[in-house]
Amino acid sequence: MEMPLRLRQAVDAALQGVAVAELATASKALSQRYRNEVRDGRLHISDERLALAYIATRMPATYAAIHASLAAAAERAPNFAPRTALDVGAGPGTVLWAASAVWPALASVTLLEASPSIRAIGEKLAGASSLAHIDWRHVDVTRGGERLAPADLVTLAYVLDELSSEQRDRLVDRLWSLTSGMLVIVEPGTSTGWQRILDARARLIASGASILAPCPHGLACPIIAPDWCHFSARLARSRVHRLAKEAEAPWEDEKFIYLAASRLPADPPGARVLAPTETATGRVRLKLCRQDGVVESRLVTRREGGAFKSARRSDWGDAFDF
Repeated sequence: MEMPLRLRQAVDAALQGVAVAELATASKALSQRYRNEVRDGRLHISDERLALAYIATRMPATYAAIHASLAAAAERAPNFAPRTALDVGAGPGTVLWAASAVWPALASVTLLEASPSIRAIGEKLAGASSLAHIDWRHVDVTRGGERLAPADLVTLAYVLDELSSEQRDRLVDRLWSLTSGMLVIVEPGTSTGWQRILDARARLIASGASILAPCPHGLACPIIAPDWCHFSARLARSRVHRLAKEAEAPWEDEKFIYLAASRLPADPPGARVLAPTETATGRVRLKLCRQDGVVESRLVTRREGGAFKSARRSDWGDAFDF
């Protein structure tokens, strides 16, 4: 997975002349805050230095995770073609790019972001987009009070981990009230990220939402801690990305968890693949979350014909129909 060419070129232009050593130092500071899920009342991205480090080292990964989440949701709602979108906690506008790639008919996006530094860079990057209407707003989502119009698609990516439980509940309720079609939430693929998604899922189901993805059902989650549900997106690293992260591999894997909820009835798959598949000659083993709310480890053999062919093509995170 790579970011769109126009976005990669815009990021390269924004990073022109910035010392790699400076990006590396800022990247380490950012990583520490994100990994520790620091909530000290300060914005994670508080200055231009951190904002540049973010678009160099984190934006490619979050793009891959967000694109995978939106694509999985779109697969379960083939007739959904949003024209308007609202992205809350927009950062550098990652959702703008991923959503327009998944739904080319998207025409208008409103982006809410409290950090002036990352919003300024996001506005510059968005100038390379082909979207007809882009509205950036300086908004602190934890305070509320601003007037917002409902949108076909509402998104919240990598935001809940920065909020208290009370703030999360209020925000999820409000975003669902602003959703005329689909709400998609993306979080880091950690056990705590999964728990935040479970909490949001319960609130949305109680409010009448249909779960599109990844769950193939609206029943209680069958996964028991210390196990947790998450997925992985592999992305290519640019030269600057590798140097800023002091990494050698030309790629990295971004672990994430997401939830897509709809105003319309869901068309759930038979199951969702919850782990990397295990393949051997004539057989494939899949860890599946099924429509009936059960997790099973299923061995599919060549004797099962079409199911075996489908299993061989399946990967971690895919929908699987028997």
